[in-house]
Amino acid sequence: MREIKTIGLVGGGVIGGGWAARCLANGYDVIAYDPAPNAEAIIRGKVANAWPALTKVGLHKTASQDRLRMASSIEEVAQAADLIQESVPERLDLKIKIHSQIDAAAAPDVLICSSTSGLLPSDFQAECQHPERVLVGHPFNPVYLLPLVEIVGGKKTSMENRTRAGAFYESIGMHPIQCRTEVEGFLSDRLQEALWRENLHMLAEGHATTQEMDDAIIYGPGLRWAFMGVNRTFALAGGDEGMRHFMHQFGPALKLPWTKLVAPELTDELIDTVVEGTDAQLANTTIPEMEKLRDNCLISIMEALSEYREGAGEVLLRIRKANAQ
Repeated sequence: MREIKTIGLVGGGVIGGGWAARCLANGYDVIAYDPAPNAEAIIRGKVANAWPALTKVGLHKTASQDRLRMASSIEEVAQAADLIQESVPERLDLKIKIHSQIDAAAAPDVLICSSTSGLLPSDFQAECQHPERVLVGHPFNPVYLLPLVEIVGGKKTSMENRTRAGAFYESIGMHPIQCRTEVEGFLSDRLQEALWRENLHMLAEGHATTQEMDDAIIYGPGLRWAFMGVNRTFALAGGDEGMRHFMHQFGPALKLPWTKLVAPELTDELIDTVVEGTDAQLANTTIPEMEKLRDNCLISIMEALSEYREGAGEVLLRIRKANAQ
């Protein structure tokens, strides 16, 4: 079985740069390709910006930003890498084309993983000679800090390769979930999308401002979700009798018209409401400043959770122990 030493990245930007930073911080060599003329500056800039946060998390003893090199083509990446992470724009035709190119140039035992947020890997396999090594490894932004990665196999993906991908992601400090079925949007984005749609409906109907909608999460359920998720949260709401009591007591409320779920019409008025609201929220803060604050807060949350070995805190303990060896 091929040992994974060099990570190939196809596509830069926020996600590709995040993958580069995470892999470099955990002692891997990285080779990247993006056709944009300023791609190298963007990727190296993303890595440099992420490095202070990654230093707080804990760097591998061989970690170095100098282990990143740029390639001049997809084929160069495919021939040099042991695992390839694709992060190109969310267009199915482009994904199929890129996967076909990578598949044609890479050795048969090189894993090909897509960062897609919801497209199906079976579609990417359509023009591949070795579809058994094509799968989804869907991360969350910021990729270099958030540990969740959803692994989704296509109809022809082998279980062995899904397992190999999971082991790799664990080695770079992530928490892989092996999705049981190939479903659009996977797991977390299905939940996020439902909340986002309700948020837009509330704004469109004038029930709240963007700040008030954010506060409704920040000061309440968001704190619980960080370590209990949705199901454990509601199990506790049932008291000593647990989830069954909760379901019987509050189940009938599911029939009430509290949510809409269908997407609202993205009118110019709604777009202006969302944009103007978030601009006001960020009025005295630049995006880089907000990213730094986000990273510091995320690390603090993970460190607090590590005391109780819960959620992302347990992952933080594991990667710190591994990188210290």
